[in-house]
Amino acid sequence: MILIKHLFTTLCALALITAGSIPALAAEADTGESARYYPISVEEYTYEEQNEPRINKVYQLSLSDNPSGIPTKDFVRNGRLYYLLDMTRKDEVGVDTKPHTETVTRPSDTDNMEEILQGLEAELEVTTEEGYTGVLRLDHTSVQVTTDGYATKTQPLSATRSYPNLSEADLSLIPKSIEEKGKTLTLADVQWSSSEQTDGAGGTVTRYTAAASYTGTSSYQYATGYTVTANYTGEVAKTGCSVVTYTAIFGSMEAPEESTEPESGNSTASAGVDLSTLKMPLLVGGVVVILAAGGVFVFKKLKERR
Repeated sequence: MILIKHLFTTLCALALITAGSIPALAAEADTGESARYYPISVEEYTYEEQNEPRINKVYQLSLSDNPSGIPTKDFVRNGRLYYLLDMTRKDEVGVDTKPHTETVTRPSDTDNMEEILQGLEAELEVTTEEGYTGVLRLDHTSVQVTTDGYATKTQPLSATRSYPNLSEADLSLIPKSIEEKGKTLTLADVQWSSSEQTDGAGGTVTRYTAAASYTGTSSYQYATGYTVTANYTGEVAKTGCSVVTYTAIFGSMEAPEESTEPESGNSTASAGVDLSTLKMPLLVGGVVVILAAGGVFVFKKLKERR
């Protein structure tokens, strides 16, 4: 009796171990399914004189991608069964593009925007620190002008005045300052001249004329220079991204009437059965049958010995 119990315990343990290994086996089977890729383009065309509809599916993978993930199974489309004829490979160098803005700064001797725009190039060739190159175009709305600084400039001013018919050569008769074009000038020098004139009574009088010189200064600020900043915008590109282009070429034939499998693979053919769904029940059932048969055999042997 003790031996039977020991045997029963052993069979149960084996059953548990075997049942636990079944999901692992199923997982191993699932890992055989590679990653799926999607085509970057699909071309439908008619092949030469046979007028055979064909489809080319183009996939672009990196060097590290496994091409076994490219779908190659037969599929039905528009009443025709498409099957893989060939798979081509082409190593290429990809191009990476991105938007870029380059700011240009340059000196200018004017702040006239029209003249500045005429002096700026419409296009600019650039090479970035990362190795991207491209031709950018001027963004006219981004152009700005700033003043570098200011300086003061002083220039001399001068003017003359004539004061005729003076009774005496007296400086008090001469204005000490005058206004000239909005600036105040001060008396700097006076030159006198005289002439004899009749007084209307038969006598003579001396009249004086003063030629007065006035001087002054005028100061104003001016910009020492200007700085122009402008943005050039566009796309830059960098080559050197290695890619592999695969082209799956599918030929076609009239689909058999019983074949209803669509390209998506979501439905099965009318006569097809997905055996992968039966793996688990079959494995479990087989283990149970083997263990049961073994138990019966051992039990009979023990009974015969008694």
